[in-house]
Amino acid sequence: MEALSSLSVFESLVITLIVIGLIKIVSIIQYQRTYWKKRGVPYTEVTPLVGIIFGITLRRKIISDYIKEIYHDHQNSRYFGVMDFATPTIIIRDPELIKDVAIKHFDHFPDHRGFVTEEMDPIFGKNVFSLKGDRWKTIRNTLSPFFTASKMKFMFGLVSKCSYDFVDYFYNHPECCSMIRSKEVFTRYTNDVIATAAFGITVNSLKDQDNEFYKTGTDTANFMGILRTMKFLMFRISPRLTRMAGITFLSQSSSNFLTKIISETVKIRETKGVVRPDMIHLLMQARDKGTTRMTIDDMVAQAFIFFLAGFDTSSTLMCYLTHELAMNQDVQEKLRKEVDHYLAEGKGEISYEALMKMEYIEMVISEILRMYPPVLFIDRLCAEKFELPPAGPGHKSVVIQPDQNIWFPTYSLHHDPKYFPNPEKFDPERFSKENKDNIVPYTYIPFGIGPRMCIGNRFALMETKLLIVHLLQKFIIKPNEKTKPIKFKRGTFQLIPKDGFLVSFEKRDS
Repeated sequence: MEALSSLSVFESLVITLIVIGLIKIVSIIQYQRTYWKKRGVPYTEVTPLVGIIFGITLRRKIISDYIKEIYHDHQNSRYFGVMDFATPTIIIRDPELIKDVAIKHFDHFPDHRGFVTEEMDPIFGKNVFSLKGDRWKTIRNTLSPFFTASKMKFMFGLVSKCSYDFVDYFYNHPECCSMIRSKEVFTRYTNDVIATAAFGITVNSLKDQDNEFYKTGTDTANFMGILRTMKFLMFRISPRLTRMAGITFLSQSSSNFLTKIISETVKIRETKGVVRPDMIHLLMQARDKGTTRMTIDDMVAQAFIFFLAGFDTSSTLMCYLTHELAMNQDVQEKLRKEVDHYLAEGKGEISYEALMKMEYIEMVISEILRMYPPVLFIDRLCAEKFELPPAGPGHKSVVIQPDQNIWFPTYSLHHDPKYFPNPEKFDPERFSKENKDNIVPYTYIPFGIGPRMCIGNRFALMETKLLIVHLLQKFIIKPNEKTKPIKFKRGTFQLIPKDGFLVSFEKRDS
């Protein structure tokens, strides 16, 4: 009887927990479906519970198509509402309103949401992208001198040598040129650039295929693996439980490697008085001033985000760039003529000043960034109540509450025919001197907008331009039998080509 009684109590407890769970789920779904309707805001219904982004993954949709679809569903509205998990999120379509939120009222929307705090993962959570408030301002001001024009000019030689060595390797290994797997080879180039410019370490990832820097970069940049996706879900759904479980976003091996590299480099420079004007030196200076309170974890975190952005984002830009040059030989030929002109002026060498003068390469890269922006949405987190004007006729103004999201739909703006006619066409002339002034302000935002704009964009452009200059000096970039028009994979957060990036390098006759 006692056993039966105990079983009955246990069954009752289980049933009660299930009922409570179901009631909670139903209440969340009801909250998601009615939140914007109650407030008189145009909205798009998304996948229950998980919201817009993970809904795309679960439904196996092509993210670029879905973003454009919901953007154009609300073409008569300045903004519309969605749900990111259970967080109310406003997607702003109107360029003027984007300017107001990102610049004029930046103090109301100063931060990114982030999903990993420094308590969860000291490297991922302490970098300049993830930090919030005054701590972000301090670190941003500390890092800014590293990305000035004078610093770019100083690092130009280091980056130029990496690009020259990269091209020289393929020139001396013609057997590798018939089928270039662009993503792999360009991440090896960006890996070497980051190693020398940020860490002061010389690496040649084409010759040393399995170097630790490259393996770490591959690991940290893999956001689409099953384990990484599960971690992302756990961080978003239950950060407290994730923290209690001791789970970190980065793998322990990558964290240990980066921490070891920074620690040893700092120790050597302190004991031997080595001075090298790179990112580590800048962070050491900030630490020694006594105002920034820069720990080794802080230094590792800033070097990490520079490493991650340089490794993955810059290499992806190069992949799309070489793909479009291969598919548009007329553009490539015009760009080659510009390259040859400035190389002739420099007697076979390209200088920083010459690179800055090159107009057509700027046009070409700008068009690539329009078609394939590094991020599809730019996010801002509300810090204090803010009232948005009505989304359009017949709608009410809405008060954005603290901890709610604002998104700027970069990809959709860049592909809106209202702003960029025939948007799927690769056309660098959009950014010519005659045409670029006609672009509506705040419709072209590949590196973000306002004080939170990407701090490393100038560096990314310099390393990309140098690679293309040296590549076109020696090669013609051509399509091959496996080069396909870009079609994106389904069910991913990023713009990833279904067929990959495959081109060929053919030696020039002269």
